[in-house]
Amino acid sequence: MTDAMPAAGTSTKSDQRRRTIVAAAVECFAQKGFYGTTTHEIADWVGVSQPYLYRLYPNKEALFAAVVDHVSVVMTETLVAHSPASGGAEAPLDAARGAYAALVADRNILRFLMHANCAVGEPLVAEAVRRCYAKQVDTVRQLLGDDDAVRRWFGAGMLDNVVAVLGLADIDEPWAHVLTAR
Repeated sequence: MTDAMPAAGTSTKSDQRRRTIVAAAVECFAQKGFYGTTTHEIADWVGVSQPYLYRLYPNKEALFAAVVDHVSVVMTETLVAHSPASGGAEAPLDAARGAYAALVADRNILRFLMHANCAVGEPLVAEAVRRCYAKQVDTVRQLLGDDDAVRRWFGAGMLDNVVAVLGLADIDEPWAHVLTAR
């Protein structure tokens, strides 16, 4: 369960409930993806009725898109917060990779992002995922300086995703050592 919901009739209302629902939806969608998660499960997780959830989000696609937008903001804030003030040529890349590694250490964020890529057959989700990538490309370009560095960042990030989601740091096999560079 996430943060306590504000009581009905309090001044906090819809915005707080939206934040609580989005936080819970990250966890729910991370487990079973867009297609396997029901809005009923999310409403139960948060402790609201499904009709109330639909008052805040017209459908599951709109909720999922809102969660993508939320995760995009979290990613951007994490990358910017960990950007080095100074250092050598590799300092920005090392800092960005370290920030991303810390972010996806929360396996729910990582799994959610993977599920988001798989759900781009849904138009609103596709738009949200494209916005997320556009924002991350812009942020990483600002941090690293050029398009080649952005491509290297995304390539290394995809490998980091595979290493993390498969738990390869804990696998003592030659093929895992290759992917984890140990």
